[in-house]
Amino acid sequence: MEDLIRILATFGSYIETYLTSLSADFLNHKKRIFVGYLAISVVMAVVFLCAWRGLGLHGAVGKVFDKDIFWSKSAKADYFIYAINRIISILISPYLIAQGAVTTFLFFQLSKQNVVGFLFLDHWPSVLIITIYTLTYFIMDDLSKYFVHRCMHRWQFLWAFHKVHHSAETMTPITVYRVHPIESIIYGLRGSIVIGAVIGIFAYCFGIDNFSLATLLGVNLFSFIFNIAGANLRHSHIEIAYWPWLEKIFISPAQHQLHHSIENKHFNKNYGAMLAIWDWLFGSLHFSETGGSIRFGLRPHEASATNIISIYLKPFIEISNILKYVYTTLLKLLKLDFPR
Repeated sequence: MEDLIRILATFGSYIETYLTSLSADFLNHKKRIFVGYLAISVVMAVVFLCAWRGLGLHGAVGKVFDKDIFWSKSAKADYFIYAINRIISILISPYLIAQGAVTTFLFFQLSKQNVVGFLFLDHWPSVLIITIYTLTYFIMDDLSKYFVHRCMHRWQFLWAFHKVHHSAETMTPITVYRVHPIESIIYGLRGSIVIGAVIGIFAYCFGIDNFSLATLLGVNLFSFIFNIAGANLRHSHIEIAYWPWLEKIFISPAQHQLHHSIENKHFNKNYGAMLAIWDWLFGSLHFSETGGSIRFGLRPHEASATNIISIYLKPFIEISNILKYVYTTLLKLLKLDFPR
């Protein structure tokens, strides 16, 4: 009886943890879908539709909360994937490389080797240290996201996982969570390695107690600005574009929507997370195109937008086929009878 009670208590604890995790991001002001950021995005969308699209208040609100979007098969798949990924995250998160582990390892390795020992700059003004650190943190985080995202599209074995995100045929703010668990692990490792390295190097150069990240309301300053500037509208049906000169610096919601377009001219464009500078520098920038209809999703021969089992399992099947092709190709090459 005691064993049964213990099992039930453990199961109840897991259920409680899971239910808490479902609402956690909506209540966490460090997350994009925090209810405050969602509310700001709604207000921005309504103002935009009224002021620039000429809709009345009732029409604008109706368009923002279009039930054909939020209750489409694709959107329902988003909600299912969000719920399933929460379970997977709880199970695997303890086994992933932690950012703190990378920071600690790098800090002690630098200290042990006395690398660039002359760069102990703890006498610099705190404001200058915080400014340099915050900018470096932001730039390296955004640049690394750009290159990982680009690789996700250019490398077939990564695209097999990333196209789960692109299988959405309608987009809502929850679509940002429509990702395969393998992609989540890859991005998590990116963050641990890149940000962990930045923190470790700055801790070594400036002293552990002499730097911190510039924040507003406890949130990374740049992430806070990004979120209140309508980040949730990137995955939506509201096409808010910027001026061309600004779209060379920051990715507009309309630009990211083009990134999800199935038209050939939009393929491999606008990989940027916050900054469009990387797309501009590396030739993947595409300015927004408003006024026309954009079709989201994948081509017919690729994974279904609403088949949950296919979404989770098909990438592994595709990877297996790629490995088989590579293996058979190598065998054929090795068996070639070259002239002597």
